[in-house]
Amino acid sequence: MMRRGKALLEGSRQGSVDGNSNVSNDKELVHKCHSDPGGGMALGAAPRPHRHRSASGAPRKCVLTLDGYSYVIVASPPGGAGAPREEAPRPPPPPAPRNGTSPKQGALTIVRRSSSRNKSESCSTPTDEQLDQLDLDTEHLPAVDTPDACDKAALRLRYLLRQLNRGEISAETLQKNLQYAAKVLEAVYIDETKPAVARQQSAPTLVFRRLADEDDELSEVQPDAVPPEVREWLASTFTRQLATSKRKSDEKPKFRSVAHAIRAGIFVDRIYRRVTSTALMQFPQDVVRVLKTLDEWSFDVFALHDAASGAPVKYLGYELLNRYGMIHKFKVPPTILENFLSRIEEGYCKFHNPYHNNLHAADVAQTVHYMLCQTGLMNWLSDLEIFATLVAAVIHDFEHTGTTNNFHVMSGTDTALLYNDRAVLENHHISAAFRLMRDEECNILQNLSRDEFREFRTLVIDMVLATDMSFHFQQLKNMRSLLTLAEPTVDKSKAVSLVLHCCDISHPAKRWDLHHRWTMSLLDEFFLQGDKERDLGLPFSPLCDRNNTLVAESQIGFIEFIVEPSMGVCADMLECILGPLHSSAKNSTSTTANAINEENAGSESSKFKIRKPWVACLSDNKKIWKEQATKDAEARAKQEEETNSAAAETEE
Repeated sequence: MMRRGKALLEGSRQGSVDGNSNVSNDKELVHKCHSDPGGGMALGAAPRPHRHRSASGAPRKCVLTLDGYSYVIVASPPGGAGAPREEAPRPPPPPAPRNGTSPKQGALTIVRRSSSRNKSESCSTPTDEQLDQLDLDTEHLPAVDTPDACDKAALRLRYLLRQLNRGEISAETLQKNLQYAAKVLEAVYIDETKPAVARQQSAPTLVFRRLADEDDELSEVQPDAVPPEVREWLASTFTRQLATSKRKSDEKPKFRSVAHAIRAGIFVDRIYRRVTSTALMQFPQDVVRVLKTLDEWSFDVFALHDAASGAPVKYLGYELLNRYGMIHKFKVPPTILENFLSRIEEGYCKFHNPYHNNLHAADVAQTVHYMLCQTGLMNWLSDLEIFATLVAAVIHDFEHTGTTNNFHVMSGTDTALLYNDRAVLENHHISAAFRLMRDEECNILQNLSRDEFREFRTLVIDMVLATDMSFHFQQLKNMRSLLTLAEPTVDKSKAVSLVLHCCDISHPAKRWDLHHRWTMSLLDEFFLQGDKERDLGLPFSPLCDRNNTLVAESQIGFIEFIVEPSMGVCADMLECILGPLHSSAKNSTSTTANAINEENAGSESSKFKIRKPWVACLSDNKKIWKEQATKDAEARAKQEEETNSAAAETEE
């Protein structure tokens, strides 16, 4: 530290001197030291720059410009006024020497501030030309504890992002540059948080405190915006917590005063998913491109299906479990996870269903992700509960036969006999998935403890059974009743079960082009069941008679009586659950949550609200269906009139 301070003043020989004594309010404290009584030659033998003389006992100030920074030097004589108000608190005075005489010491404060030109350059996004000229060699980089290192690391991280998107970077180069960036971030954090310890020596005492610039787009974020895996990495790296320390299942690492760790984690998360995915399982570039929109409500799973060559579950399931840190947290071997997802995908394709297939599984899993991430629900759940929720979404219709529970019961299938006509398909989905996980090559739960396995299995069973439509109205009624209580306490299992159920029937709440495509696929599947029922001499199930089904009217009824009420109750439940968490976070941190929207000014302004993109989609889709229903009715009337006319002519 002494050498660093000395080098700073010696370097001023090459800098310009400004006699202005006005100190800006936006400065950053860099060095603070008690000067030698000699004052003028403290911290090195640099020539004295011009100073404004002041009254006895008043501090002396000067400004040096060096390497794009302005350094305001304030020298206070013993017993003087000291440094400006914005400086850090002075350390406690050193103990008196043994002879009882107290040395007379003044104070020397050095304050750094960025020039407006450099600040604008450092905060702006580098151009493609700048990135093209960047050399990723790590042999001649500045020391990690220097200001220039932060700029170098930031530029390299942006370059790595671009090269990863293009697939033009080697693993070795990536690793070296990420290691350098991590060391820089660690140095920033250490200098920011370590206490000021004064060395009791006759030489000047130096206390170093360096602050990163606070004026970029990441300056105000909530700690919970950091994904769990990145949060755990930050906790072990920047807060000196043991990575293997045991935590309660509901506990999340917190960074109350570690602003830089949070900001660094948000930035690193931009490349984290691609880095880990590249290291663990290769993703085709087309898949990477489609997955960039994974956080959107109306995610195009059909585009993912095409990009993934018909394997959307494999890539989306892997991406989600990796993004939420489940692979690392629960020690899931990557090859085992890949085997598991591939077998799950095969099970969804077993009966070649038009609707209940791997596309539907991927769509529901992505919608569950939206509910977890964009509403903030993930912050209310433990890691194990998130793991169970994601897996339940992936396997919820595993080996679906393309027929309803009622068809199994009425036709007396072996599956209906096995499960005694109760939630026939849902029981099979769960049982078949857990039987698959008993295979050593597909056992993603092999490193769970016995208690974790029991909790995981119970949650998955509850969630998948709740997708049985015969439980729909009772499920909504129970939740509505619970939310009317003065202080409702929502059980986590019931909450995630309702979320999965709503995601399972959410396609009418998506963008019209997606919803219409899903509707046509579902009707194709219903009509195929109707054909089987006709062949077996069974009555047609609702919507299964291809010659007498009113498509538009059926969708209007489905939206109005099933989907809209379900999404409304689910939103009310989420706001009830997350409201207290939001209030707590709002009191302790700055409020910048992507999913939070304060609406309804006045008496309702303080009520927590989540974004509800499904509301607009439901309204738009219902409007289109009503227009279609009118056209269909006119067409049927015209056809009936023509038929009657033809019949009348025949009689004549």
